[in-house]
Amino acid sequence: MSERARLCREFLATTEWADADRLPLAGDASNRRYERLHDKNTGRTAIFMDAPPEKGEDVRPFVQIANHLNTAGLSAPHLFAQDLEHGFLILEDLGDDLFARVVIKQPALEQTLYQTATDVLVSLHHHTLPNAIDPYTPPLMADLAALPYDWYLPAIAGENPRAKAGFISEFTPLIETTAADTSVLIQRDYHAENLLWLPERDNAARVGLLDFQDAMAGHPAYDLVSLLQDARRDVPDSIVQEMITRYVDHSTLSRPEFEAAYHVLGAQRNLRILGVFARLSIRDGKPHYVDLIPRVWGHIMTNLAHPALAPVAKIIMNTLPAPTPEILQKLKNQCAKRP
Repeated sequence: MSERARLCREFLATTEWADADRLPLAGDASNRRYERLHDKNTGRTAIFMDAPPEKGEDVRPFVQIANHLNTAGLSAPHLFAQDLEHGFLILEDLGDDLFARVVIKQPALEQTLYQTATDVLVSLHHHTLPNAIDPYTPPLMADLAALPYDWYLPAIAGENPRAKAGFISEFTPLIETTAADTSVLIQRDYHAENLLWLPERDNAARVGLLDFQDAMAGHPAYDLVSLLQDARRDVPDSIVQEMITRYVDHSTLSRPEFEAAYHVLGAQRNLRILGVFARLSIRDGKPHYVDLIPRVWGHIMTNLAHPALAPVAKIIMNTLPAPTPEILQKLKNQCAKRP
């Protein structure tokens, strides 16, 4: 038995779930591992999160943000037991009805799901920020948006430090002038694979929230971009436009001001994802993320078409090649080849 497995057993033994059956659940792009615990005597279930600190995981932000979301009347998992030092949590089981699965089974619900998810943001953004939350600043956003120059571009055409520096020098002031607001909590991975449908609850609480441990203080448009410019599924443009209107109707921002920020943040987010997906293949040996890159590139192109992106559109188009089938195969051929 490994040391991690021993610590896991010792933690579970101190909880009411000591004798529960343990069923593995699909993980995500992190180093966290999940199991569903099933109590044979009561029929109750819970979710066990194993987040190894030695692999860079820290459950304390998850606990802080979960408590904040629940206090706001939203549906983050309630905490049943914790070992913050070793990275173990036992959480409320919100079920398996991810938006992405529900839409496939019940396509007529798609509009309702996105309306409710938008209402979650409207509700959340009327609450004050939790204490000691870091801001998602323009320099940080620009650095993260430059990830393709560290992973995507070098795998295709070699490193180009000058292109990266030029991009950052132009993109940082663009964010500062259009999307520097850090007035609300942004969950940063707010999309159909992280949202659960809980129809038995009321209003915005019908959306179960997951994967928010990287939350920061950011712009009100950020999570709406995350929701509508999904890397894993196509959201109909009619729904995109309706949800932007739905959010703006409850916002102090004008539609043009909001849309400019929405597209700048869309470019920032999708460029970051492009770099992350390339890294997940090249460094972490997860080539299936390469298959999602064409959709991400499509989002980048959509955002670059907005006039607000004019200062950086040519730089991006001239320095980052479009993901042709040949380029995608090149990324896969380098799977797990770079530390």
